[in-house]
Amino acid sequence: MKIEKILNNNAFISFDENGAEVIVMGKGIAFGKKTGQDAELVKGYKIFSNSDKGLNQRFKKIISDIPEEYMKITEQVVIVLEKEYDKKINDVIYVSLTEHIHGAIERYKQGIQLKNPMLMDIKRLFRDEYEVSKQALDSIEEQFSISFDEDEAGYIAQHIINAELNDNMTDVVNIAKIMQEILNVIKYTYRMEFDEESIFYYRFVTHLKFFAQRIFNKSIYEDDNEEIFEVFKDKYIDSYKCVLKIKDLIEKSYEYCLSKDEQLYLMIHIERITTKAGI
Repeated sequence: MKIEKILNNNAFISFDENGAEVIVMGKGIAFGKKTGQDAELVKGYKIFSNSDKGLNQRFKKIISDIPEEYMKITEQVVIVLEKEYDKKINDVIYVSLTEHIHGAIERYKQGIQLKNPMLMDIKRLFRDEYEVSKQALDSIEEQFSISFDEDEAGYIAQHIINAELNDNMTDVVNIAKIMQEILNVIKYTYRMEFDEESIFYYRFVTHLKFFAQRIFNKSIYEDDNEEIFEVFKDKYIDSYKCVLKIKDLIEKSYEYCLSKDEQLYLMIHIERITTKAGI
């Protein structure tokens, strides 16, 4: 790719085949190069492309102003999420998380550590993201000799969730709220405590994460399984009654009408976590 502007030894600006500006990153990819030359794409290179010009400017500023060690922490986080957890992560994380890590370390040096009011919800509802965040704290401690408490893992997890859902931080808070409300309906209907280590609970909260996002964003979910829905609601009567309570809550609180497909998937998950049935 042709180098339009060198940002540092590991990043340069270029244009893609459609003429859109992109930022190309890779270890030593621009080392010894000059503007106008072609750069060989090294192993593990990354192309950052975003139509948001403001976000692109922030990214350029990060590369120019923040030491690359901070970006490497973010890169490690993305690699783990994509390879070990099969997550799809929006490139916005390279901006938001790198800025956050840099700011958190600067605050730490001033003796400031922030409490995270969402920590307990994040640990319970976003287990994968929280585990990866703890790994990020280990990398920060190893590289910068700084030991954060678990509140910081919660903040890093929020940036991961944001990039995973393509939402902003405020939306993540609201999505977690919807998830907890749905779990509470099930909990009090069945008078049960969830086995948060079970695979059925893990699958359910993963489903709830994207379900809650659709509710918050008012995204319409089309019905494709009406016949199956009719069979299941007659077969799993208690689970269906619980779904109707959830449906009523969501309609009253969020003005969102659950499709039959959404009711079906909720029914299946509720049946699994309440009976541990392998359906």
